[in-house]
Amino acid sequence: MSTKVLLLLIAIFTTINSSAQKLEKFFIDADEFFKKWVVEGNINYSKLQSHYDEIENLHIQISNANLSDATEEEKKAFYINTYNILVIQQITKHYPIKSALDQSGFFDKFNHKVAGEMMSLDRLEKKNLILKYKDPRIHFALGCAAISCPKLANFAYSPETIEHQLNNNTRKSLNDSNIISVDHTHRKLAISKIFDWYHSDFGNTKKGVLNFINQYRDKKIPESFLLEFQEYNWELNPYSN
Repeated sequence: MSTKVLLLLIAIFTTINSSAQKLEKFFIDADEFFKKWVVEGNINYSKLQSHYDEIENLHIQISNANLSDATEEEKKAFYINTYNILVIQQITKHYPIKSALDQSGFFDKFNHKVAGEMMSLDRLEKKNLILKYKDPRIHFALGCAAISCPKLANFAYSPETIEHQLNNNTRKSLNDSNIISVDHTHRKLAISKIFDWYHSDFGNTKKGVLNFINQYRDKKIPESFLLEFQEYNWELNPYSN
């Protein structure tokens, strides 16, 4: 093997190793951030403004991330964490606002640099997560800074434990009356608009929706129950303590 080829291989290995280390650092820093700032699914945006450097550090890591040699588990965890961080970053930057919808284009017009590529939150959610992985549990891992959103987890999703984390978080969401409200007296079920907006991810039928819900419900819902969709409350989810 020539010296030139050997040096090239060393350079390639060094680059790959450096990228892996940076990605690992992102997961560690993101986990510390969520543990510190997420309380009962909510964020103290006012207080976070005074510590904006913490989220800006993550923002920079997201921009510069190299996913060329990342595993699918690493990419999936990276994009979920990235979505949640960018929502928080964008709300904090424009706080005080009463809702993400107060900022025109919050989800579909504002672009962010993610792993070297410019994209909106909407594109990140749909193209990089929903359409790619076809995993409906992802809907309950993403926070949109609204009261009707599934509660934001106080941890970062990790490539090593993402399956367990997604299962647990989906179970918590589907046993939360904010997402699934059961009226046993009138045999009715009021469910999140998420099941309406993304109906194809849940089988396009009432039976498909109920089958998915009952996988994670502690108390199963009978098929005879009438199914309704809740009004979505886009009011912001601040935590004030």
